[in-house]
Amino acid sequence: MTALPTDLHAPAAEHSGILRVATYNIHKGVQGMGPARRLEIHNLGHAVEQLDADIVCLQEVRSVNRREALYFDRWPEVSQAEYLAPEGYEAIYRTNAFTRHGEHGNALLTRWPVIGHKHEDISDHRFEQRGLLHAEVLVENRPVHAICVHLGLIAGSRIRQVAQLQRFIEREVPRDAPLVVAGDFNDWGFQIKNMLAGFGLFEYDEAPQAHTYPARLPMVQLDHVYVRGLRPLSLQVPRGRIWWRMSDHLPLIAEFQL
Repeated sequence: MTALPTDLHAPAAEHSGILRVATYNIHKGVQGMGPARRLEIHNLGHAVEQLDADIVCLQEVRSVNRREALYFDRWPEVSQAEYLAPEGYEAIYRTNAFTRHGEHGNALLTRWPVIGHKHEDISDHRFEQRGLLHAEVLVENRPVHAICVHLGLIAGSRIRQVAQLQRFIEREVPRDAPLVVAGDFNDWGFQIKNMLAGFGLFEYDEAPQAHTYPARLPMVQLDHVYVRGLRPLSLQVPRGRIWWRMSDHLPLIAEFQL
């Protein structure tokens, strides 16, 4: 793989008082269809490392896929979450969807210690299996809660899933605890954004057009990083051929003041 741009790197977050969070839908580590499909998981491994984030929320991560493991000679022997975790990071994965050949779900990678984690099924109907992954992470000796989500394709489903997300937060996250909610929201408008604002979750709004989808010619922002109890500082979307070859989404990187 051609070297990724190095300007994604920021000063080491553990020494700067800045929390750097990335979200990335990796499209199961494979691009293309049929005999023309290609394995991108190895390139994605380099990409995730280059994001240099304290917390990385990943969607469409495969735990196992027997068909693809037989098709590709270099299919990793470990789960994709484990494979993508940079050295020194902890990887948490939970399955959302069971398929004929395997399973896939959300993953959370972090360079900070994980205190605990939970998963909740937020599937709204039998045609889409969805979930949220929650982790409590100790950042500079301060607990920070992070939730990785992948919402449904149907507008009504997303509304009900956000309502379920709100109930989960009220039940599992202390009101005074810093909270990050990141992932693929599949929302083309402002309805979900307004719902999240209704219970205190906001994102950085000063960046021009943080479009993440489709990766080759991004026109909309489906991927977001919302926070409560932290001050948003910046938002960045890496661009270029190197990035759009790896997935149908581009990654989104957000920074917050601890």
